[in-house]
Amino acid sequence: QLQASGGGSVQTGGSLRLSCAASGFTFDDHAIGWFRQAPGKEREGVSCASSSGDDIYYAESVKGRFTISRDNAKNTVDLRMSSLKPEDTAVYFCAADPGFTMCLTGRPSVATYWGQGTLVTVSS
Repeated sequence: QLQASGGGSVQTGGSLRLSCAASGFTFDDHAIGWFRQAPGKEREGVSCASSSGDDIYYAESVKGRFTISRDNAKNTVDLRMSSLKPEDTAVYFCAADPGFTMCLTGRPSVATYWGQGTLVTVSS
């Protein structure tokens, strides 16, 4: 299972760090991705790291502002978010995929495991 944490409320330009802790599966055999879902919108891929962490994906909307990192020794993946904008407001989820399709496509339907989500609110 996956446990996401670290959400909160910040003002525009602020920073947050989300963490995803994994258990119950072989963590370093899985790509880990972050997705988000804003009210009334579809869930979208934000960032993804391959099982080794060597291959990284970012959505265009967050490039240069978000950084994903994983620690396979601790079974955790962090998403550091900076220069936050109101349009970043969403529930953020972490997900796992035993392959790399989730990272390549950004499609949430590919994920095998999901965390429960953590709310990020950015006010103007």
